[in-house]
Amino acid sequence: MPAEWELSDDLPDEDVLVIEVTLPWKMYFDGASHKEVAGAGVVVVTSEGEVLPYSFTLTQNCSNNVAEYQALILGLEIAIEAKQLPLKVYGDSQLVVNQLLGLYEVKKPELLPYHNYAKRLMGWLGDVELEHLPRKDNKQADALAKLTSTLSMINKESRIPM
Repeated sequence: MPAEWELSDDLPDEDVLVIEVTLPWKMYFDGASHKEVAGAGVVVVTSEGEVLPYSFTLTQNCSNNVAEYQALILGLEIAIEAKQLPLKVYGDSQLVVNQLLGLYEVKKPELLPYHNYAKRLMGWLGDVELEHLPRKDNKQADALAKLTSTLSMINKESRIPM
């Protein structure tokens, strides 16, 4: 040890050893479209492991890809409102995930506004990781989306015309 260096016990341990690690929240999304109705399912898993399921009836008739984008957007908006970062996002739509990752081009003009808005939300959040996963690994969000769209379809078909 060089002569000018000297060990000291004067350092406060509590300030030196504090390391705060923020575990990411996870968000799973899925959209489903049937006949004239569509639904979106979002499952948020907090860093403490709490599971928060959300389901939404989409009010406009849309394609399955639009429903997927809308589910993602709703999930991102939930994350923004909760102000929770970092965020890991999982979806089983290979098209939507790969378009947002820049691996696929957005060719259909009707998807472009959804794509641009989702990119803007992800940019606003900043610390978002997006990953494609197989449908079998996205069962909760898939079930919520299907349930919501099916219930909407049943309600729509059971209305009695006046």
